[in-house]
Amino acid sequence: MQPFALNYARPAVELEATTPYAYDGALQLNVLMDGRVAASDLALLRELGTTTSTAGSKTHFDD
Repeated sequence: MQPFALNYARPAVELEATTPYAYDGALQLNVLMDGRVAASDLALLRELGTTTSTAGSKTHFDD
């Protein structure tokens, strides 16, 4: 017998999104394409809410 929930469960849809920053392993920070620290860009933080990287927890701001 198949559990009821499996009839309705669907995989999460992954949206294609590009981030305007990249993780810099030497600085251990997210940096913008022009080299500035992403966490210092207030417009970016207002738009995205946070700058996360795959190197750390997705719930913490960059140090």
